[in-house]
Amino acid sequence: MTESGLDSKLADLARQYDDVTAQLGTSEVLTDPNKLRTLGRELARLEPVVEAYRELKEVREQLAGARGMREHEADDEMKAMVAEEISTLEARETDLIENLKVSLIPRDPNDDRNVIVEIRAGAGGEEAALFANELLRMYMRYAQEHRFGVDVMTVNETGIGGIKEAILEIAGDGAYSRFKFEGGVHRVQRVPSTESSGRIHTSTATVIVLPEADELEVSIDEERDLRIEVKRASGPGGQSVNTTDSAVRITHLPSGLVVEIQDEKSQHKNKAKAMAVLRSRLWDLEVAKQRERDSAARKTMVQAGDRSEKIRTYNFPDNRVTDHRIGTTIHNVPGVLEGQLDPLIDALVMADQADRLRHLTETDDGPAPGAPVKP
Repeated sequence: MTESGLDSKLADLARQYDDVTAQLGTSEVLTDPNKLRTLGRELARLEPVVEAYRELKEVREQLAGARGMREHEADDEMKAMVAEEISTLEARETDLIENLKVSLIPRDPNDDRNVIVEIRAGAGGEEAALFANELLRMYMRYAQEHRFGVDVMTVNETGIGGIKEAILEIAGDGAYSRFKFEGGVHRVQRVPSTESSGRIHTSTATVIVLPEADELEVSIDEERDLRIEVKRASGPGGQSVNTTDSAVRITHLPSGLVVEIQDEKSQHKNKAKAMAVLRSRLWDLEVAKQRERDSAARKTMVQAGDRSEKIRTYNFPDNRVTDHRIGTTIHNVPGVLEGQLDPLIDALVMADQADRLRHLTETDDGPAPGAPVKP
């Protein structure tokens, strides 16, 4: 991004900031809680960028003055002091520019949403079900460590410590931003406890991450679009969980999506949870269609994308966790499965930011210096 292009974008944001500040002082906004909340969030988003931009302008003014002084200063000692000041100001200018470029990366509008995480055992039989349960525990621990609310919406257990499927709701500011890169196939390599010969087995589990959608965003005609069935909930091996018809199975006829929730004893609560999952799945379908339309222009290296893609391997013999999208390896399988995911998630966020910044640069100014030319 050229200096003029950066300045132009930052000047636009400064004008937006002034406009939002002015609107917040009007009686129309002060008497409308929704408008007040919306503009307050926009102001919070713009404020750090505008403050950094204003500091950049001040640093550049100081630089111009210092460079002018250097040109006309005859005293060698004073020249050395001015040169040192120029070096400090130039370093600060560079830092501000790099930080401002990152701040201009288009933000994922879903980042602040609550998130629904679905975990399903894949290939590997009971070992895959045991691994799926470990992933469930890993995400619950991670969410709790970051003070997110966790609601286990449904769990389909196998009876010996594994799960066939589990659905979690994780609530809190920024929940989706921390979980969105977890979607895909997770692979475990280890000797199963049931393996007498000591051979290493490979098993998988699939994780699906959905931003939670509300009723206003996804319109569902319950009478025309849904088939709702109720039945008695069951546990491992068909054992009855309770004696009432509380389990709810909802089929969305236009899309064929099916959601079944049975954890609550209340049929009403199970239906509400099933509808929340269904809305999020339908929302995700729309996001996927948009992503497909945009893919010709850009494909983020760590974007959720294809759920059949192997994204991470947990290798127990080597005590190694490798994220295949960015080539990051951590030698701490027990810690990661205890919820110590920040090193991986932070690396994914940084890789995504770098990719978005590169795309922003190519879009605004042509390919970045040294960037490969795309056909």
